[in-house]
Amino acid sequence: MELLQNTLSKIILEKAFSTMATAKAMAELYEENFKVVSKYVHATSRGHEAIQIAVAMQLLPQDYAFPYYRDDAMLLGIGMQPYDLMLQLMAKKDDPFSGGRTYYCHPSLRDADKPKIPHQSSATGMQAIPATGAAMGFWYKENVGIQDDLSDLPVVVCSLGDASVTEGEVAEAFQMAALKQLPILYLVQDNGWDISANAKETRAQNAFEYAKGFHGIEAISIDGADFTESYLTIQKVLKTIRTERRPFLVHAKVPLLNHHTSGVRMEWYRDDLDEARSRDPYPVLKQQLLDAGFTSAEIEKINGAAVSKVQEDYDKAIQAEDPKPEDLFTHDFAPTPITEEKGERNPEREDKVVMVDCALFAVEELMKKHPEALLYGQDVGGRLGGVFREAATLAQKFGDDRVFNTPIQEAFIVGSTVGMSAVGLKPIVEVQFADYIWPGLNQLFTEVSRSCYLSNGKWPVSMILRVPIGAYGSGGPYHSSSVESILTNIRGIKIAYPSNGADLKGLLKAAYYDPNPVVFLEHKGLYWSKVKGTEAARVNEPSEDYVLPFGKANVVQEIWEQENEETISVITYGMGVHWALNASADMQSKVEIIDLRTLFPLDEETILRSVRKNKKCLVVTEEPTNNSFARSLAGMIQEKCFKYLDAPVMVIGSENMPAIPLNATLEQTMIPSMGKVKMKMEELLNY
Repeated sequence: MELLQNTLSKIILEKAFSTMATAKAMAELYEENFKVVSKYVHATSRGHEAIQIAVAMQLLPQDYAFPYYRDDAMLLGIGMQPYDLMLQLMAKKDDPFSGGRTYYCHPSLRDADKPKIPHQSSATGMQAIPATGAAMGFWYKENVGIQDDLSDLPVVVCSLGDASVTEGEVAEAFQMAALKQLPILYLVQDNGWDISANAKETRAQNAFEYAKGFHGIEAISIDGADFTESYLTIQKVLKTIRTERRPFLVHAKVPLLNHHTSGVRMEWYRDDLDEARSRDPYPVLKQQLLDAGFTSAEIEKINGAAVSKVQEDYDKAIQAEDPKPEDLFTHDFAPTPITEEKGERNPEREDKVVMVDCALFAVEELMKKHPEALLYGQDVGGRLGGVFREAATLAQKFGDDRVFNTPIQEAFIVGSTVGMSAVGLKPIVEVQFADYIWPGLNQLFTEVSRSCYLSNGKWPVSMILRVPIGAYGSGGPYHSSSVESILTNIRGIKIAYPSNGADLKGLLKAAYYDPNPVVFLEHKGLYWSKVKGTEAARVNEPSEDYVLPFGKANVVQEIWEQENEETISVITYGMGVHWALNASADMQSKVEIIDLRTLFPLDEETILRSVRKNKKCLVVTEEPTNNSFARSLAGMIQEKCFKYLDAPVMVIGSENMPAIPLNATLEQTMIPSMGKVKMKMEELLNY
């Protein structure tokens, strides 16, 4: 038995000391070779080793860990070798985490014999939401009975620096962990510093005191520089989490014995170095070995072996191969199985179905077939079923554990999908209006979109984010915005913007089977076809097996090539399709209309073929046009079709004002309309 009367076995102590000696030797070797290794910025665990190793030694392969950028001792503790870490330190091709794409101690690991580590970013505190999402995934799987093995339940460990706990997104994570009673340990390593700002300047309380405000999280404060205290505390906490399935926070006080990073040197601003060195965990653990019966010679032998191993691995790593230029272009997305349109798009039906119901039926069909599918967001639960009734009856059909409300936490809604996806679920989540997506952009950009690429393909985030968008019925400045230009500048996500119910259903089905993150922009003015001229958004609901691949535009109004008549191509999406169809009603032979359906991937082939045929092009959007996706699209068309064009590529969109006003007259003055689009078409035809 390893634990006996608050002492640790010699086996545990020896392994811990060997790991600590290795981490210490690595930090010292990096300093000795500063000019070589500081090519790329790095941080080390020096001073934090005891608590990190105490946690690492007790994690199991089914557990999930979300370390932060100072946790190299933790990585050594789970079985990584110095050579593995050094390959990342030097951004080498065979870096096992990222293939040379990201910084030292930014792990992503999917080895069968080690805890699983989804992609880790540099953004301070951002791992708290994905980690809590993973814990919520386990909570869901256990509650609905799809957990693979209930004999040794997994835990999630989220490692944080104390400075990061001031982040609002950490509060969102704590809130959900407390609310849902999730099986997660927040390990907060408190060294008293941000970078050059210290705790007295930046924190009203430490993490232990802060966590007490979240009822349901049990908080403990320990000396994280004492390995034995750390190990015994973590042992008890992990055992409790595994059995009682509730959250803990362990606040570990540690010294920072090395630089904040290799680029921010401690001697520039620190005045507490002597005090910090007096709390070094290395001599403390060394004394604990002596107390346990190790001789000084045995201890020195362990240390010497660690130093030799570190030097040997360094010499090997420095000679390792760098990535090749072509390695840049891999793993931006995981391959999708949906590459062709299949199923019946337009079956005979008694009644046509509105767009919002096509989506509702698609989600219901998916949830019936796939127990790993779940839906959450604001107001999607059983009482309301979504503010647009887009989730109506789903909670009643699938239960409150599969369809549930979240707090008003857009960052959590978006970022939790990283952890949910990592544990094998397919979350379908919703931000209530496009105007409220901004708090979620940090997670969408930093965590969701980059996970596949920076983990070298190991951790694509399989999720669907639905976003009602666009102006309709005097929604005013906070319920009417178009935001696609922001989203199309986030690489690593796919973006759908359908104009009718058939496309929405087919794309939703394709997105479910796509292993990558997909954002759906769904124009709320098309949901119910209440806007005059949008009847075409109603369709005969496609069959259950209907799928529509991303990156395939639709020629909704096709014309023959004319030799003696002026013709134009209209490139558009969403509500713009309906403006264009209505505007061209009396000149259909002159206007070809391309519905993009997806903004990324973009069907350039269909766009360019149409423009080369018709010689003139109008891009129609609802966004203000300055610096927009539409202007960028027009620039691409002009560049690739220049020698075919008989006129400049033109763009029509909303007026370039800061927001859409509430007053109906002002709203209509700002946004495009059938009449405005028709005038622009005529201008271009007559150019």
